[in-house]
Amino acid sequence: MADDQESNRFSARASRYARVGAQVGGVAARMTGAKLFGVALGDRSNAVALTQALGGLKGPLMKVAQLVATIPDLLPPEYAEELQKLQSDAPPMGAAFVKRRMQAELGPDWQSRFAAFDLKPSAAASLGQVHQAQTFAGQALACKLQYPDMQSAVEADLKQLQLLFALHRTMDRAVDTSEIFKEIADRVREELDYRREAAHARLYGAILHDQPLVRVPAVHEDLSTDRLLSLSWLEGQKLLTFKDHSLSARNTIAEAMFRAWWWPFSQYGVIHGDPHLGNYTVFLDGDQPAGINLLDYGCIRIFPPSFVGGVVDLYRGLLENRPEQVVHAYEVWGFKGLTRDLIDVLNIWARFIYAPLLDDRVRTVADGVSPAAYGRKEAFTVHKALKEKGPVRVPQEFVFMDRAAIGLGGVFLHLQAEMNFHRLFEEAMAGFSLEAVAGRQQGALVKAGLKEA
Repeated sequence: MADDQESNRFSARASRYARVGAQVGGVAARMTGAKLFGVALGDRSNAVALTQALGGLKGPLMKVAQLVATIPDLLPPEYAEELQKLQSDAPPMGAAFVKRRMQAELGPDWQSRFAAFDLKPSAAASLGQVHQAQTFAGQALACKLQYPDMQSAVEADLKQLQLLFALHRTMDRAVDTSEIFKEIADRVREELDYRREAAHARLYGAILHDQPLVRVPAVHEDLSTDRLLSLSWLEGQKLLTFKDHSLSARNTIAEAMFRAWWWPFSQYGVIHGDPHLGNYTVFLDGDQPAGINLLDYGCIRIFPPSFVGGVVDLYRGLLENRPEQVVHAYEVWGFKGLTRDLIDVLNIWARFIYAPLLDDRVRTVADGVSPAAYGRKEAFTVHKALKEKGPVRVPQEFVFMDRAAIGLGGVFLHLQAEMNFHRLFEEAMAGFSLEAVAGRQQGALVKAGLKEA
């Protein structure tokens, strides 16, 4: 039933191309003007207008725009800041739409499957919106319902994004974005499949079952389809609610975030590629933060154990001043054609990302830096150097690892957390071996239904 309504129709794609193309064309024109004629892009009204237009389009550009904003010198800071608001502030779709979509997924008697279902969404994002519901057993649910024609929207938006990236490569050859585009395209297409996201939630439930600081929702399989995902509702408050709480409270949240990202990666080779503020909430013990609820599992990256080994090699190489180990790490990640000059440039970024992990003391993740500015100065320095020493092709697997690191750093700065990141990292990596990661990963993937035994 849903397949007929959600097929990748030519008419839907054509309509999408027209609407998205108008917006991307405007951005491209502004970019070209800025590059060729020195026209200033620093007008926040343009950034706000673009954000509102993309939000109204209800599609993956809402998500990938945030990634585009992380590419140095592609979009100015005011555009990046405005585009970050898209996921949490997307305009919702109404009750009539919800009824039609729920009928398409669960049949005409869909309402009889729930004791209660709130037609008003509790959150609206790039590919779908979330509704609160209740089972007849009294369990609270979060029902994530995908917008219609998202397959068509994804392909149309990715086509426009590919054109935007091609324009970027034409004007600026310092960073080859072709692999970045492939990674974004792969992950966004995966996010259309809510069965896969359900498996990712099961995967994280298996990985984090003994981590009391992180809660993972349970999947309700009987109320889930390819485009409807029903998870247990986890009560919590937005992270920014706690910005002015005690340092101890803020550090508890920060440690929970650290464990939620680094434990799955270091032990299982799995990372959550989207540490966006809307993807987790804080749960309480009394009136004090006790940990985080990890809510969204659409953007999950599963790495070969060798990639995790590269992270450890780079860490050890920087910590113990072993240049050959650093170079080996870059090569394991997939960087090719490395010269001494290119290695020196990559090390600027590596030393920035790894700085709090290498420093065995209580500290902030980056002193005197705002969350919005985290990494931008270093990215500009690297980009400027690559214009002279490059180009460099960023490997596909590196994209979401880098994004997660920057996203987490921004969260720690929001919280003004002060912790010994070095000791937390050493704890996460304790007893690391490629064989152990491979074994644990295989077991967890089988348990989650992502791989056959």
